[in-house]
Amino acid sequence: MRSLRGADSDLIDEALVLRFDAEKSFTGEATVELQTHGSVAVIRDVLDILSTIPGFRLAEPGEFTRRALENGNLDLSQVEGLADLIDAETRDQRQQALRVFSGELGRKVAEWRKDLVRASALIELSLDFSEEDIPDDIAEEIAGLLGEVHEALSREIEGTHAAERIRDGFTVAIIGAPNAGKSTLLNRLAGREAAITSEIAGTTRDVIEVRMNIGGLPVMLLDTAGLRETHDEIEALGVQRAVQRATAADLRIFLMSDADEAFPIDALDGDLRLWSKADLNPQRVPGISGFSGTGVADMLAEVESTLRARIVPSTAAVNHRHRTALIRGRDGLDSVLERIKEGESAPEISAELVRAVIIDLESLIGSVDVETLYDEIFSSFCLGK
Repeated sequence: MRSLRGADSDLIDEALVLRFDAEKSFTGEATVELQTHGSVAVIRDVLDILSTIPGFRLAEPGEFTRRALENGNLDLSQVEGLADLIDAETRDQRQQALRVFSGELGRKVAEWRKDLVRASALIELSLDFSEEDIPDDIAEEIAGLLGEVHEALSREIEGTHAAERIRDGFTVAIIGAPNAGKSTLLNRLAGREAAITSEIAGTTRDVIEVRMNIGGLPVMLLDTAGLRETHDEIEALGVQRAVQRATAADLRIFLMSDADEAFPIDALDGDLRLWSKADLNPQRVPGISGFSGTGVADMLAEVESTLRARIVPSTAAVNHRHRTALIRGRDGLDSVLERIKEGESAPEISAELVRAVIIDLESLIGSVDVETLYDEIFSSFCLGK
C-alpha cells in the first residue's frame, strides 16, 4: 500500500500501486496501476492530479485493449471475446466469451492455415509435372487437406447461429387465444407485473418483452396479443405483430384453451403445447398456470433442454463477422475442390484460390488489413478499457 498525496501533500487515499513491465502487462507496454478506493471524490482528485502531468491524458474508449492488439498481446477475435465478456449477463454468455477470449479461434485458424499452406505448396509443386505425371499421393494429399479444412469450416459455420443466440439471446414467444393466461404466465416468469392482466379479452395489444436467464441461457420472452379474428383495427395490428414475432422466434409456447383450437402458426420441432390455466383444469396434461405456478418449473426445464440441444459447444466463431469470413473461405475451397474433381488444368489458379482462402481466415484474427473494423469494435468498450 502507498499513500497518494496531492501537490499540497494532502492525503488523497491509501492505494495499492502495481508496476508491470512491458512483457507482463495487458497492453504490452510498461504500466502502473493505482488501485484506489472507488469513491467519486478519490477518483476525481487522482485524475485531476494526473492530468496536470505533461504527456498524461485520459484513455479513449477501448484504448488499452487496442494497444494490446497492436502490440500482439491479443488477436482481433480475442478483442471481440473480451467485449462479449464485459457485456455477459448469463453463465453461458460468460463461458462462450471466455472461450473466444482465450484465443480458441486463433488456434483453429492457425491449424487451418497450416493445412492450407501445405496444400498450396503441393499444388505449386504439381506445376513441375505434366498433368498425366502428377504423383497420385500428391493429388490425394491435396484433396485430403482441403477436404478436412472444408469440413471444419462447415462445422464452425453451422454452430455460429446458435453461438450468436447465446451472445444476443434466444427468443421465446408465448402465444394463444385471448385470456389464455399468457400475460399472467409472463408476470410469473418475470417475477413482476411486466404485463397488464385483465379478464377483458384483448388487453395485450403490443408485444411485451422480458429478458430472462434460463439455466444460464439468455432468453427474451415475448408476451403477444391474443390470436383471434377481430374488427378492432388496433387489436388486429397487435395480432399481426404477434404472428410475425412468434414466427421468427427460436421457440414458441402454445397455450391451449380448447381441444379444437387452431392457431395461425404451425408448431415446429421443439415447440411446447401446454394446456392453460392448469389450476382450474388439473385433468388436462401437460398443463401450466401462471396464477398458481403449476407446471412452470417443468416448462422452464424443457425450454432450457430444447435450446441447449441446438448449441454446438465446440464453436469458437460467435458473430456475423466470423460467419461471413468462414463462408467466404468455405466457398473458396468449394471452387478449388471442384477444379480438382473435374481435373482442370492451370494449377496456379487453384494455388491462388487457396491463398485467398488463407487471407479470408486470417481476417478472423486480424492478421491482415482490418483497420476498417477497429473503430466499430473498440467503440463498444468503456473508457480506458
